[in-house]
Amino acid sequence: MTTNDTTVQREQDSLPSPWRSSRFRLFFTARSTSLLADGMLMVSLTTAVLGAGYGAAGVGYALAAWMAPIVLLVLFGGVFADRFTPQVMMVGADVVRMVAMLALAALLAFGDMRLWHMMALLALSGAATAMFQPGLASLVPRVAEDIQRANALLRVSESICTLVGPGLSGLLVAYWDVAGSFLVIAAAYACSALGLAPLRKLGTARDESDDPIWQRLATGWHEFRSRSWLWGVIAVWSVYGLFVFGPALPLGAALLTEQHGASGYGWIASADGAGTILGGLLGLRVRPRRPLVAGACAMFFFSLNPLAPALGWSFTLTALTGVVAGCGFAFWGVMWATSVQSHIPLAVLSRVSAYDVAGSIMVIPLGRALSGPAADSVGADRVLLFSSVMGLVCIAVMLSVPAVRALRRAPSDASGTGPGERVPAADG
Repeated sequence: MTTNDTTVQREQDSLPSPWRSSRFRLFFTARSTSLLADGMLMVSLTTAVLGAGYGAAGVGYALAAWMAPIVLLVLFGGVFADRFTPQVMMVGADVVRMVAMLALAALLAFGDMRLWHMMALLALSGAATAMFQPGLASLVPRVAEDIQRANALLRVSESICTLVGPGLSGLLVAYWDVAGSFLVIAAAYACSALGLAPLRKLGTARDESDDPIWQRLATGWHEFRSRSWLWGVIAVWSVYGLFVFGPALPLGAALLTEQHGASGYGWIASADGAGTILGGLLGLRVRPRRPLVAGACAMFFFSLNPLAPALGWSFTLTALTGVVAGCGFAFWGVMWATSVQSHIPLAVLSRVSAYDVAGSIMVIPLGRALSGPAADSVGADRVLLFSSVMGLVCIAVMLSVPAVRALRRAPSDASGTGPGERVPAADG
């Protein structure tokens, strides 16, 4: 380790814990309640659509109505977040999502629900999510000096909410009713808005120019493509989403249920969730000098996720691979988020993050749509085996990009800012 590396490491080790910042505590609480609502939505939505008699096709239409606005509008969400500040956009998005969930609860409670009602309200919620999501990345450096620890704590929260949300929604549906579950989701979005509202006074780097929206989008695109490590990762990640993330969930769930039963699949999914918690905790402690290299190496283990059902491994071995795969995925997430937030100027971070989100999620629905016909043609096990191999190939390609291998931990991590910028330090 060089003298400079040692100096940076000492500075980072001496940074205050994010928990010491009241701003981070507010942000963490808001983000956790928002994630809990997101985790509850799938079960509540599925129950409501099936209960109204619209079948599995109706569930698919409702989910498409929710996701399509996210894909179409997320880039504009990045522009608006940089123009009006992420805090304002995220609070407004939470209010809109709360109203949409309250409307769904009312329609369900009074028994006048139509599928188009649900699709319209979910489209409204999806549009609000597109306005909410890009601002997340640019808020983290503003509320915490130690960016990596903040991201690790948020990753742990996300993992816990992903585990708890569906179960809580299931309990509410079983012991109350589906309208009540939407009321709780609305309350969670309201709590998120209340937690974010005090952060309006944070130091911001607003884009005060009079450029039209298309020019602002072009500026974000220029910042995105000018960094080969950034667009290189997203290009690989798009292929990964098509061939790995796309087939892994639907086909993996089907095979694991056949092999180990519904209960066994539930425990395996829980093991994967436990692994993501461990990966987040690992991100709290491990500070590699080349974060993208370390995170990509951890992602090699995610190929075990589709491999286990493809080869029909035992329940115990499959559960263990779920823990390892989840850990690798979560650790990569911490390294990636920290790299983006510490190397991109705050003034354009929301727009760059929007391109990141769009490139990462756009092809996953296509991968899921194609996985069924592919499984019918050659067998689900062979499709998942191909996914596992493609996962290894994609990560190897990512590591072959010189800019990815060369990217070091930014010295600016020690101050919680992007390159060449200063913002007020998080309060103690």
